[in-house]
Amino acid sequence: MRKSFVEAVEGKKVLFITTKNIDYIRNSQEIRILESRACSVKKIYSCKNGYVGRIIEIWTKLFFCKVSKYDCVFIGFAPQLIFPFFWKFRRNEIIIDFFISVYDTLVNDRKKLRPKGIAAYLCHRLDSYVTKAADIIISDTRADKEYFIKEFCGDRKKYEVLYLEADRIIYCPQKSQEKHNDKFVVLYFGSILPLQGVDTVLEAAKLLKGNNNILIQIIGPVSLKHTRPVQENIEYIDWLSQEELAEHINNADLCLAGHFNADIDKAKRTIPGKAYIYDAMEKKMILGDNPANREIFSETDRVYFVPMGNPERLKECIEAISCTYIK
Repeated sequence: MRKSFVEAVEGKKVLFITTKNIDYIRNSQEIRILESRACSVKKIYSCKNGYVGRIIEIWTKLFFCKVSKYDCVFIGFAPQLIFPFFWKFRRNEIIIDFFISVYDTLVNDRKKLRPKGIAAYLCHRLDSYVTKAADIIISDTRADKEYFIKEFCGDRKKYEVLYLEADRIIYCPQKSQEKHNDKFVVLYFGSILPLQGVDTVLEAAKLLKGNNNILIQIIGPVSLKHTRPVQENIEYIDWLSQEELAEHINNADLCLAGHFNADIDKAKRTIPGKAYIYDAMEKKMILGDNPANREIFSETDRVYFVPMGNPERLKECIEAISCTYIK
């Protein structure tokens, strides 16, 4: 039986590479595991804001890095962007976090490329290459794992699942709550990616117009391409620091997790990062009813499911929960 990635790094010298900011939640989670089990962990990353500058810096560091000093190479985010250096890793055990597929993201999720186009073909080849070159592949859900195995003809023995974790230093239960004039506060935050289904949230909010017992807070860069309802019981906040976000979540009575987009298949295979945060803070939340969310969550007095892409059912669920709440 193949060793898990934790067993594979036990007592080893590990080279950790990431193209994402080093404090990104997934990086922090994996570094924490590696440093608790490996003999040593050398990290290659960049603090530059622009992605092009970041990649150039990381490639430069890799070019001069003596990889033979390490037993394992762990690529924490977007191993596809490190593929030009895979030849240097031929004597190392390669572990990758296949958190995202370039093909799936650009073709199915964000719809930037035509499925039958040459660019989509090259993205598919790139994903296939890195998964074949890796010895161990980590995915974020069982649903994603099954998709990757089927789409890229993967070796099932290579795959394992590592669920995301919230940063419990920032996101933890708090007792004190700010009052909002005795209103029931419903919170949604996100980077407003298509798969998150913010349109469903906005439409549900619109259906709640006139219900002034409910205050809806929407945190994130909701652009002009979205129809933003303007009404007394909706508050838009463009950006907050993680610490400020934690305060707002703590003061909310109900949190919307998602994903709510019913048209993007990836939304059904991934668990929203905000769900882990709400869970860590012990908040009531509404999830989209899909296979990925059902892997670790079930209906309780804190967790509710609604059909994806259905603003009417989301609105009804919000109202039903608010009616049982007494300030």
